[in-house]
Amino acid sequence: MFGFFKKLVSPFAKKIRALFSKAPDDAAFEHLEQIFYEADLGAETAAELVEKIRGLYKKNSNISTDEILAFVKQELLKGLLPYRPVDAKPLVILLVGVNGSGKTTTLAKLASHYVREGKKVLVAAGDTFRAAAIEQLDAWAKRVGVDLIKSLPNSDPSGVAFDAVAAGKARGADVVLIDTAGRLQTKTELMHELAKVRRVCQKQLPDAPHETLLVVDATIGQNAIDQAKTFHQYTPLTGIVLTKLDGSAKGGIAISIQKQLGIPIQWVGTGEGAKDLERFDPENYVTELLT
Repeated sequence: MFGFFKKLVSPFAKKIRALFSKAPDDAAFEHLEQIFYEADLGAETAAELVEKIRGLYKKNSNISTDEILAFVKQELLKGLLPYRPVDAKPLVILLVGVNGSGKTTTLAKLASHYVREGKKVLVAAGDTFRAAAIEQLDAWAKRVGVDLIKSLPNSDPSGVAFDAVAAGKARGADVVLIDTAGRLQTKTELMHELAKVRRVCQKQLPDAPHETLLVVDATIGQNAIDQAKTFHQYTPLTGIVLTKLDGSAKGGIAISIQKQLGIPIQWVGTGEGAKDLERFDPENYVTELLT
């Protein structure tokens, strides 16, 4: 798992090895902080790591690069949270995010994942503002083999969510996946509408949605933090899905998000296919980040 990370972020470890191929000076530690920052670990995490590594060198000037990387691995793992599954039937999952993040495609991939697990899945086309989104999800539903709840374009997305949860209960679905319209986190009226979708789900099931996943384009780096903070305010997030990790993404953003927000990364998207979605594994992630 996570073999794709090697291809994306291997320069991270290579740069550190090159930097410590000789005894480091102040300039080397400044360069190290820049390496951490460019990997999207965030300014605070980058500075903290460098200070700790300075301390290691003061205690033992003969410390090896492998020992440094092992130390960095342990420090990064401290900021990563494990996924804790929710036991509910139907399990209602709400997907939120800005336009272009890969939200609708991610929903289809999740549907495919649960179908392969033998689950009965129902999906809802809650992005009623884009006829293309409804058509896209309709095509995915047929391809994956799941039922679709939809309405006319420009209809009330809350109504679609309500109908989806009701249908999930009536049809004995194991999982109900609800798409939502992409929206900028700066548009307050749209964020209030998202909160309404959540409240409507609770009218059918008091503890729904059981999962609210923010789909984030990994290539936007630290801007993902701002997105997550605002979405979390209006509809409390239980997890993050990082998409577009098949390009030139800087994998450190996963650590930065979790450290600042305390919200676990649940999934990573690695391509456009139905199976190009993997459960996030902190240990494997950091190991391959530093290989």
